[in-house]
Amino acid sequence: MSHPVYGTLDAVPALTRPDLLAAPVATAIEELRLDVLVAAIDPGHADTEVLCATYGVPLGASANAVVVRGTRAGVDSHAVCMTLATHRVDVNGLVRRRLNARKASFAPMDYTVEATGMEYGGINPVGAPAGWPVWVDAAVAATEWLCIGSGIRGSKLFLTSATLLCLPNAERVDDLARPAS
Repeated sequence: MSHPVYGTLDAVPALTRPDLLAAPVATAIEELRLDVLVAAIDPGHADTEVLCATYGVPLGASANAVVVRGTRAGVDSHAVCMTLATHRVDVNGLVRRRLNARKASFAPMDYTVEATGMEYGGINPVGAPAGWPVWVDAAVAATEWLCIGSGIRGSKLFLTSATLLCLPNAERVDDLARPAS
């Protein structure tokens, strides 16, 4: 299959290559009947800027998932925030208020990996823990095709923003992120 967002990668229907998916991602794709593609990559090229430079994936179509932890009165809450690679999540402003937290920060890597069942560098909202909200920045929602993590560092998912927004607990959130300076 070919599309400009794939760059030089060979994207195929995700469920034809379950070896390229973390288990919770494969389960979610199957159970939710999502129209998602996957492409194998060199795990050493999983980081966004390197991926885009190596495979020709447009930076403006690359979206990152950030897991944020909010705390109030000793109780933690989490959310998956989707932002374009060219933007940064407003953790201490909008995200903190939406989590109704006194304090918000990026969730620790070891916690995120364990809670999601995904590898660092492959975290995404497809198959995220039930109950975690998935907040999709308006710029992501306005991008037709997206390249996101697959749950492992050895591949990337391609899906439409409409597919992303149909995930359980997903909603578009205006001003979730700002362009990186």
